[in-house]
Amino acid sequence: MRGALLGIGLAVTFFCATANAAPCPGNPNALGVSRELTVTAGDYSRLGTMQYRQTLPLADREVVLTFDDGPLPPYSDHVLAALAAECVKATFFLVGRHARAHPDAARRIYNAGHTIGTHSQNHPLSFDQISDGRVEHEIDDGIASVTAALGDSKALAPFFRVPGLRRTASVEAHLRTRSLVVWSSDTLADDWRPISSDQVLRLALSRLEARGKGVLLLHDIQARTVLMLPTLLAELKKRGFKIVHVISEGARPVLPEAPIAEAEPARPGWPRVSKVAAAPVKTAARSFWSTFAGLQAGPVKYDLHGSQ
Repeated sequence: MRGALLGIGLAVTFFCATANAAPCPGNPNALGVSRELTVTAGDYSRLGTMQYRQTLPLADREVVLTFDDGPLPPYSDHVLAALAAECVKATFFLVGRHARAHPDAARRIYNAGHTIGTHSQNHPLSFDQISDGRVEHEIDDGIASVTAALGDSKALAPFFRVPGLRRTASVEAHLRTRSLVVWSSDTLADDWRPISSDQVLRLALSRLEARGKGVLLLHDIQARTVLMLPTLLAELKKRGFKIVHVISEGARPVLPEAPIAEAEPARPGWPRVSKVAAAPVKTAARSFWSTFAGLQAGPVKYDLHGSQ
């Protein structure tokens, strides 16, 4: 399993290609993808200004959408539907056990044209505290599970996001031995926290506006993300943001089509979204966000999923 990813790339280079400007079926004014960015694994292997000095070479008003923790129907399927309606492509970091449980959902993500990376086998909440042996198993088993779900190792990009962003020097050293690009993020929207979908939307937009560009971290297993995503995409277009789709080098293999899941109609009680007063949440979000200010080195001590 390790060999399948070790040979993907030896040096990091960024190759920018203009995406095919194909019309979006049923939506001539879709947000779409402005260009593709090819990222290969190697010595420039850490991305995201929340934790690192380097990130993707994005121009002003360019955004890369990323989703963690899936696949988990029906949430992931609603996310796919929202992205498809705007002909937008994203990068998904899949949890191995979820891919094992829902292989059709994993293939649906891939066959929709999105990029798939991994996010460990079980998403342990203390990735910075578990033993080196367990870290290796979490990384390798996650890769094996997602590869099994897809059915072709070449369908998996050499991209990895540490659970909860709780990386350590030893974790990153292990990832380098596998020639994996370690993804942090440039910004996030706190969508794992018990806040409303409107608050998630405001956080996503305000933080992107403040930065002017960047990688946005979201979760495709959250109802609040499902609810706000169509509006987020519409607002990004309205505000002049453009979507960049990150891909790995090499041709994409063709996978057998997975059954199409029909998005469940909205009904009372679903999706379930916490109702939290705005003022306390804003205070909590501000406090949480401030912990990342200027963070460039050392282990991260914050868990992005502890409040689920």
